Amino acid sequence: MTSAHQIEAVIFDWGGTLTRWHDVDFHAESLALAAAVVATPSSEDDRHLHARRLHEAGSVIWGRSRDHQQSATIADLFVEAGLEHDPELLTAYYEFWVPHTETDPEVRPLWEHLRSEGIKVGVLSNTIWPREWHRGFFERDGVLDLLDGDVYTSEVQWTKPAPEAFRAAMDAVEVNDPARCVYVGDRLFDDVWGAQNAGLRAIHIPHSAIPTEQVGHTEGVPDAVAHRLADIPGIIAAW
Repeated sequence: MTSAHQIEAVIFDWGGTLTRWHDVDFHAESLALAAAVVATPSSEDDRHLHARRLHEAGSVIWGRSRDHQQSATIADLFVEAGLEHDPELLTAYYEFWVPHTETDPEVRPLWEHLRSEGIKVGVLSNTIWPREWHRGFFERDGVLDLLDGDVYTSEVQWTKPAPEAFRAAMDAVEVNDPARCVYVGDRLFDDVWGAQNAGLRAIHIPHSAIPTEQVGHTEGVPDAVAHRLADIPGIIAAW
């Protein structure tokens, strides 16, 4: 069994793990996203129609992630919806999400503790957002300097639970042996089953209300459950 001093990295999910779970008004999200649509002579300039098409496209995009571990970007979402967009007009969409991006106050002391123990800190997030958005939130909340490596699926080929996604995160923190890595996340399919299938241990944060359509075909049994991030050092020490 891997002991605490042999653990070289702890890699974290983002939403619902490093941020607290929030219910989201997806209709309002789609309306905010539709603000970036560029009207063309062949398209109707109807924001509600665009929002509906974008919402439907989102279901397709995230379905591909769930079922085929296929990654996507914001641009891919507009392509799937058959709409042109201007990236400079994504301000409303970005601002819609800002209230949901606050880093849990327990993150900094946890990451400081891990690094003091010689354990690297990583992030692996299923996301369509660009890297600079995520890193900007970490910088805003004063934890970016504690991050050893981070992977956002918008910039790689795969999403969790694909083993390749976990391998990319391990590469980012420069750790080769999955048995020396721990993954922390709020989803039993993407995070727990995915991490274990890739050879990592998995700690579950069980407080997120995962939408039914985002639940995968398998639910893993975590190696441990943390009801708050501050529980993680004790869990690792017990191993």
